[in-house]
Amino acid sequence: MTVRVLVVDDDFMVARIHSGYVAKLQGFEVVGSAHTGAEALDAVAEHHPDLVLLDIYLPDMSGLEVLNRLSGVDVLMISAARDLPTVRAAMCGGAISYLIKPFTSAALAERLAQYADTRKQFTTIGPEVRQDDIDRLFGVTRAPLPKGLSSATCALVADTLREAGGDLSASEAATLTGLSRVSARRYLEYLCAAGKAELRPRYGTTGRPEHRYRWMS
Repeated sequence: MTVRVLVVDDDFMVARIHSGYVAKLQGFEVVGSAHTGAEALDAVAEHHPDLVLLDIYLPDMSGLEVLNRLSGVDVLMISAARDLPTVRAAMCGGAISYLIKPFTSAALAERLAQYADTRKQFTTIGPEVRQDDIDRLFGVTRAPLPKGLSSATCALVADTLREAGGDLSASEAATLTGLSRVSARRYLEYLCAAGKAELRPRYGTTGRPEHRYRWMS
């Protein structure tokens, strides 16, 4: 599912650089650029992007005004403005994130990857959502991640376990996620400690029981 992106910045060269950052990312497509607030509003109406990278300092109106006049499109604010009232206004206006200039291509890529992951989650849940679905969409973590574990990889393991439709061993989870068995087990144990999964020992004819993990619906 390709994410269509509109880049808005008053500086033509900066808009070109940001468009280049986006164009290099798999799953993203730049559908246009704009350099004023009026151009941004017209471009959204013409191209119907999924996401707008929106600068605040525009020559004809504030990017915050543009944000408040947009509907049906997600907005990631990009600006040198770092004062609290501006950041709060962007949040209240519905911006999904805020990136302070100047930033690296890696910083933008991280924000866009998070956005794409959230869009993907919307296609896998519903029509009614559970509280854990909402927590994932809003980035809420019930228990702090232990040192050495990442939220992105934890989400991958959680999704894998949820979609398995049954229980998995650490080895099976490792194969499905591309992790090592030790890493997969650490994430599975964390999910159990967070109350999102449960451990089910499977007893064989001889030896120690096999540890199986199951998502708790």
